[in-house]
Amino acid sequence: MPGVGTYPEFGVNIKNWLSMSNGKKNRKRQKSCTDCGTLNCYRQETSFPEFCLTASVGAVELDAIAAEYRGEGTDARIARAAAQIEGEYYGKLTRVEEIIAFAKRLGFMKIGMATCIGLVEEARIFSKILAANGLEPYAAVCKLGSVDKTGIGIDDSFKIKKGGHEAICNPVLQARLLEKEGTELNVVIGLCVGHDSLFMKHSAAPVTTLITKDRVLGHNPAAALYTCGFYYKRLFDCGREFRTGL
Repeated sequence: MPGVGTYPEFGVNIKNWLSMSNGKKNRKRQKSCTDCGTLNCYRQETSFPEFCLTASVGAVELDAIAAEYRGEGTDARIARAAAQIEGEYYGKLTRVEEIIAFAKRLGFMKIGMATCIGLVEEARIFSKILAANGLEPYAAVCKLGSVDKTGIGIDDSFKIKKGGHEAICNPVLQARLLEKEGTELNVVIGLCVGHDSLFMKHSAAPVTTLITKDRVLGHNPAAALYTCGFYYKRLFDCGREFRTGL
């Protein structure tokens, strides 16, 4: 039986490729959960590896964090609702349905949608589904404010369509308008990498994700991982360079 991270049909061992950095094999790095072969933290049916993060957490710290999931605070209620839905509907509900079940269990009625303008049709469908299930949807599209990219110092050469008005994505404004509207749960629908980070940072309400944008793979970024043994071997090309700095 092939080891963890091995794709024998392509002669690819992911662990070996992950250990390569800047063209050097086996560069020493700090081990973490992706290096674990037991995952004993889940059911405690085996042993923890010596570098295990769970084993490194002190009892006092662990008890303090576990205490945050008890009681009637927001974090506690969210943690319990998520765990209950996982256990009750495991493998039975789509992501769309899980979001509805999650909102209802917590008594959230007004659902905000922070959507990419390129996925506004999907957001419209999701809005109808939320309404059909007795929830109140409210959407904020990413181009709110219509501020031209050059207005925040982005050169025209970085526009998709150069020479004309092209609005920035405005996740901070999305978050603020949803807060003004009083949304209780916000759902990200295809915001760009980085813009999603800003929205989550500034959102007053808890945030979950319905769609993660991937313009190449039909918004299924995991497909690159599933096919990295052949079609996307380039992901492990240590010689690739991406621009750094602004």
